[in-house]
Amino acid sequence: MKTIMKIAALTAAVASLSACHTHTNPQTDFMAKLNALCGQSFEGKVVTTDKADSGFASERLVMHVKECSTERMAIPFNVGENRSRTWLITKTDNGLRLKHDHRHEDGSHDEVTMYGGDTETLGSANKQSFPVDQFSIDMFNKTGLTASVTNVWHVHIDDNTFSYQLTRENRNFKVDFDLSQPVATPAASWGH
Repeated sequence: MKTIMKIAALTAAVASLSACHTHTNPQTDFMAKLNALCGQSFEGKVVTTDKADSGFASERLVMHVKECSTERMAIPFNVGENRSRTWLITKTDNGLRLKHDHRHEDGSHDEVTMYGGDTETLGSANKQSFPVDQFSIDMFNKTGLTASVTNVWHVHIDDNTFSYQLTRENRNFKVDFDLSQPVATPAASWGH
């Protein structure tokens, strides 16, 4: 009888602990990490060595976490004086979406804009990957950027670094931003 009572007491304790433990969604946690950076700007550097990256590597790279909510983040990415790029990370019914909003200096959309992809897994609170979507594949084919039809973009965030990475066959581009040293907010992005 004592054994049955001990088992019952142990079962009740485990049930009580289980009720207190909540499972969080890693994508919600990822968005919360981005939101914690809201209003701040950070300088980055290209950490890959592909010759195609030399134009970026020779410029000052600054990201600004500008528009923030649990549903949508807008992060302008300045390359030197070029303020044409903004990363948009949006919560969808099925996960997260990354889009690249490219604008001309007058604020009008570039011919190649709003490309990106949706997550296919929950990822983690620190890293999300975005395989290219069909809209982007069609645009890349139409504009002659056929090498981009297998793009996968990755965004990684930890205590000290925010990383933006593009991978595909024969291509690996990565920029790391130092989160330990916020910088002055750059001029507004074109169109944002």
